[in-house]
Amino acid sequence: MLALSSNSEAGRRLRAKRERLHLSIRRVAQMSQKIAHEKNDPAFFVPHNWISDLENGKSKPRLLPRFHSLSLIYDCDINEILAAFGLNIADLGNERGHISLPHTHLSGLPRAQSDPRVVATPQLPLKLPLQQTNLVHRMFQGLGEMAFFLLQQAGPQEVLYGYVGTDDYTLDPIIRPGAFVQIDPEQNKVIRGMWPSEHERPVYFVELRDNRYAVCWCELEGNYLLLVPSPKSPVPIRHLRYPQDADIVGRVVGFAHLIAPLHSKTGAAPPPGSNIVEP
Repeated sequence: MLALSSNSEAGRRLRAKRERLHLSIRRVAQMSQKIAHEKNDPAFFVPHNWISDLENGKSKPRLLPRFHSLSLIYDCDINEILAAFGLNIADLGNERGHISLPHTHLSGLPRAQSDPRVVATPQLPLKLPLQQTNLVHRMFQGLGEMAFFLLQQAGPQEVLYGYVGTDDYTLDPIIRPGAFVQIDPEQNKVIRGMWPSEHERPVYFVELRDNRYAVCWCELEGNYLLLVPSPKSPVPIRHLRYPQDADIVGRVVGFAHLIAPLHSKTGAAPPPGSNIVEP
């Protein structure tokens, strides 16, 4: 049996994940409060002082080893035990898109076919009606989340996934803030040329040296990489030394995003100016 990571090592890993997203501890606590409110369960709230203690190795989740023992004793999957207490791991994929993060980053979504619980190819239809407009949940029963539609399209090749931060308007309205993008890391060179339309111009996922990312069009001018926004974007063109200050992760080959907010289950009033006709 593998030994559990030390508290300090586990804390460092969690801190690295938080800092990768440029989130403060208090911001994480605020976001967890929103989750607790939506689930109507205060147990989902994560206090900022608990996060701090966890990252500094002063605390650790004490119930997890007990669930591990029960899983071994009862000869069942630990996820089955967690689900019995309302922690259904299968729901994480569907809920991931409900959390709005401000900064663009590489997503924690699994790479194509890396996790059989996410993409179980033998259980998916071999021939899909991609020529016709259809409901995704009818085409991919069990996936549910639009980001996983991209996973199915990837095939066996190696791909990455990114998330466009809610503050990133670089390619808006072509690729909107909050979108998931699919990235081909093999296409990491800027293609020069004239494009019939902006929709056919190659889009790139670029890593900056301050642990930030950008989704944009790219041009090369001498030793500089130009991060080019869409014509309607409020973001200016950025000039970066290349490759000293920027690295092209790959070309964006697909994206998925909402085009309207989901209806709130709390029965919130529609936005001003809406004209909704009740049946």
